[in-house]
Amino acid sequence: MTTNHTNQTPDASEILETLRITKVQRRTSCGGSWVVGTIAGHRFDALVFPEHAESPDFELGDSRISKLWLKHLDTQTTAANFDRGWDIRPTTPIAATIVDLLAAGLAETIYTK
Repeated sequence: MTTNHTNQTPDASEILETLRITKVQRRTSCGGSWVVGTIAGHRFDALVFPEHAESPDFELGDSRISKLWLKHLDTQTTAANFDRGWDIRPTTPIAATIVDLLAAGLAETIYTK
């Protein structure tokens, strides 16, 4: 993985190549799916819905993600946590890029239309 010399963060396309979804568990009671995976040395758990939240405050941007937990695997520290609002904003530039990438396409990956 190469880095972008302006901010020392790997290129977004290279980060995206490391995405591995290891589990998708559909919820029967309230809809949505728990999605577990890894990306660029991080583990993530996300609660993803097929439709947008009724309240925009309960969704990470325009992503259909209402919960997202990101942990750095080497240090075992939380790199970001969104639970219908930010508990921990991304702690590193790579964590911010991962959050942006997941927000941009995870729901489409899980709920292809």
